[in-house]
Amino acid sequence: MKNKKVIVGMSGGVDSSVAAMLLKKQGYDVVGVTMQIWQDEETAIQEENGGCCGLSAVDDARRVASQLDIPYYVMNFKKEFKEWVMDDFAGEYFRGRTPNPCIRCNRYVKWEALLHRAMSIGGDYIATGHYAKVVRLENGRYTLKKAPSRKDQTYALYNLTQEQLSKTLMPDGDYTKEEIRQMAEAMGLLVASKPDSQDICFIPDGNYQKFLYEYTGRKLPKGNFVDSSGKILGTHEGITHYTIGQRKGLNLSMGYPVFVTEIRPETNEVVIGESRDLFKSVLTASHVNWMSIPEPKAGEKVRVHAKVRYAHGGAMATVHRAEDGILVCEFDEPQRAITPGQALVMYDGEYVVGGGVIEAVKD
Repeated sequence: MKNKKVIVGMSGGVDSSVAAMLLKKQGYDVVGVTMQIWQDEETAIQEENGGCCGLSAVDDARRVASQLDIPYYVMNFKKEFKEWVMDDFAGEYFRGRTPNPCIRCNRYVKWEALLHRAMSIGGDYIATGHYAKVVRLENGRYTLKKAPSRKDQTYALYNLTQEQLSKTLMPDGDYTKEEIRQMAEAMGLLVASKPDSQDICFIPDGNYQKFLYEYTGRKLPKGNFVDSSGKILGTHEGITHYTIGQRKGLNLSMGYPVFVTEIRPETNEVVIGESRDLFKSVLTASHVNWMSIPEPKAGEKVRVHAKVRYAHGGAMATVHRAEDGILVCEFDEPQRAITPGQALVMYDGEYVVGGGVIEAVKD
């Protein structure tokens, strides 16, 4: 790999630091880059909350780059992050949906924007510390293979394009988290025992409502909790406070456990039901990205193992593409708390078939 230049996205954490170290050992010409995407608050806040890409991340990444003796730069991607991630995050919540900002950040900022910048400075590849493996299949297509780590991150990377995958290296994908920390300790890297980042990076205190109000100036009005028949059960605090499957914080005395089963932004209603009401078999998804296989013809059925959120164990399903491009997914068995705005990610064994954004759920 001599003379092949790799731009490594360094977040200041152990994963990206070890990725840079591994690539240098493999003979690449490694350049470290930290992406400034939203940071404005104090370093202490970032350290306390373990946020990724914060101000302290720059200091840690710079120190690691110095240890590894590689060039290091800080690049400003605040404009791209605001447009593709933060604006979308707020908009989705106001639509009564639950977005996954990390997935959009991966696709449009950590890959699209960084790759463009990397190519402009003579880079051949970009690399990250994600737990996934880029592979090229016999059919010529690039896809992702699950990593052996319990922290496998293929779910959050399903929408990377073929072009992006062809220019991506993920050296951590062959190891477990424990092995990565052991390598960092053996090399004496300063971040070997640094805690993992938690929650959403631009909301380090976890207060979504505070962020939404400060970011947009909008505060949605209170409305009605209703049951499936429309009977009013109580008053909610605004639809942005709730997500499908939520039980805590409803402040409803029903005499039995109840959950949010649907959010209706058009009528400002939050539908309440029992646990059994959360189980659905059919969903539709948009913005579908096909990875291991080309886009199927309309109506062509494909068997997959599908996940509807990161922590979902996955289940067998049959999917097909409708004439309008929308993907229809029918699970063999009903799945709990399928949530619009989250991602449907499809697998064939260890390989990512593709995925899309969940739009609607049906019985």
